[in-house]
Amino acid sequence: MWRTRVCDLLGIEYPILEGGMTMAGNAELAAAVSNAGGLGMLGSNPGWVPVEQREENMRNSIRKTKSLTDKPFGVNVTIFAMEKLSERLVDIALEEGVKVIVTSGGSPRLFAQKIKDAGSRVLHVVGNAKMAKTAEDAGVDMVVAEGYEAGGVNFPDELTTFVLVPYVVKAVKIPVVAAGGISDARGFVAALVLGAEGVQMGSRFVATKECHVHEGYKEAILEANDTDTLITRRAIGLRIRSLKNQFVNSLLDMDQRGAAEEMKAYIGMGKAREGQLLGDKETGDMSIGQIAGMIDRIESAADVVQSVIGGADSVMKRCLELQAR
Repeated sequence: MWRTRVCDLLGIEYPILEGGMTMAGNAELAAAVSNAGGLGMLGSNPGWVPVEQREENMRNSIRKTKSLTDKPFGVNVTIFAMEKLSERLVDIALEEGVKVIVTSGGSPRLFAQKIKDAGSRVLHVVGNAKMAKTAEDAGVDMVVAEGYEAGGVNFPDELTTFVLVPYVVKAVKIPVVAAGGISDARGFVAALVLGAEGVQMGSRFVATKECHVHEGYKEAILEANDTDTLITRRAIGLRIRSLKNQFVNSLLDMDQRGAAEEMKAYIGMGKAREGQLLGDKETGDMSIGQIAGMIDRIESAADVVQSVIGGADSVMKRCLELQAR
């Protein structure tokens, strides 16, 4: 019942994708999501290593994932951070036979044709309808429409998923995957009703047994409520959603004062690593989406996938019952 073009194009059972999540997207998690019928995704720097080690880290992560699953999985490449490194990461993924690559934060034209010529699928993350059309024209196989609810880096137009998805579906003919604020069967069904043919979940897969982030980070997610995330870093031209803590509150103050240089010096390097991998709940940066407050337990990745697919039937049944009244 839940098979869509996303499943057919990616060779997966269910139209559920794991978000890339940079350093949180490790091999064990990617393999677990793929083995459960979704599409697992390696982050661009699993576990975090210095720049000079990232190519080796990517190759090793791909090989480890391949040792844990014979199902399709993907690699996420964030272009804007380091374009030359991004190109090398794409090349490594193709050399290693990865069949799905998701690009974001840059032009979809940079790597789309190279990826397609290698026989792999390419997806691009977008934040408005114009970006989606540009990606389609560049030849991508599908787009991920990511709303403002999402954790981590967000798009400047600040369109929410509920608004964004119908705009993107109207703008393109290729399949659309909805992302941002989705963690359960209700979000899955809602996304499909809006016209998407699949969903991407990041925050929900952080709070799983296979994700290698620090237990303190996972605990902070379980403790969160609906107002416990915040967008900061507008003063330096970014919009990044994270859990509220001392670090984020300080950034908010700097945003309000327009203190860009002070902010750059305060952020420095490694704050995300401190929050996500070292578990510093106060001065580390713990990127997470607004849906964090709905996540109340640590499960296996397979349980997450099955709860979404299994629960979708119940959600539809309830809708039909309401319609019949």
